[in-house]
Amino acid sequence: MRLVRFGDRGAERPGMVDDAGRIRDLSQHAGALEGAALDPDRLSALAAIDPATLPLVAEGTRLCKPVERIGKIVGVGPNYTDSAQLAGFRINPEPTLFLKATTSACGPNDAIEIPKLAGRVDWGVELAVVIGRVAKYASVEDAQRAVAGYCLANDVTERNYQLQRGGQWTKGKSHDTFCPLGPWLVTPDELPEPDRIELWLDVNGERQQVGSLGEMIFKIPYLVSYISRFMRLEPGDVILTGTLAGVGLSYDPPRFLKAGDRIRLGGTGLGEQENACVAI
Repeated sequence: MRLVRFGDRGAERPGMVDDAGRIRDLSQHAGALEGAALDPDRLSALAAIDPATLPLVAEGTRLCKPVERIGKIVGVGPNYTDSAQLAGFRINPEPTLFLKATTSACGPNDAIEIPKLAGRVDWGVELAVVIGRVAKYASVEDAQRAVAGYCLANDVTERNYQLQRGGQWTKGKSHDTFCPLGPWLVTPDELPEPDRIELWLDVNGERQQVGSLGEMIFKIPYLVSYISRFMRLEPGDVILTGTLAGVGLSYDPPRFLKAGDRIRLGGTGLGEQENACVAI
């Protein structure tokens, strides 16, 4: 099942994607896609609804981030060997974690802001894991039961803020619009083998990143379990699982985003995002 949120800011509604890729209005059957509504059992009940019985949403309607209220966004640092080596990051024996402000989350096609005085804004296509049940000291074997679904993410980063402003990753990760999510929240039954998911990202029509989740160092169940040892994971929390090789920092000389650039990214079964970069 593929779930969405659609509509103008402040008036978003839940929706379901039918087999033809059309958005159907789910608001008569579900409230906000947040909190307890993300429990896998609650989502399974929605899957029994025939999309053909739901009202069609007008084509071109804005899609929003697929989770209404996000409790926290937990990022995972280098999680692909090639990506870490090319960008000059060390791979640690345990995952590197950081927090990304929830105010950075935005819709899959919203504009990405280039912050004032920023000159090193980078891209990073990732798989995002959305939590649907509380996980605290979860075992690797039980971790998957806490997952509501997956969505596409772009971990946008201002590298100067991240690496040169006191070494605080959160500074470089948290500007408004630095975490486009969606278009869909895809339930695990739609993607039973996440390792087969292929991700890609283009900047101005030029392919920058492409690769498979099979290359991940730390796999999804381990990451959920590991993070739950340090903080309680709750429904609506989002885990960014790391980006592929090909970020702008890895080039010589580096390549970074500027106003007017366009980013397009996608993943197997996850849909696509397309964003324009704008100065503020």
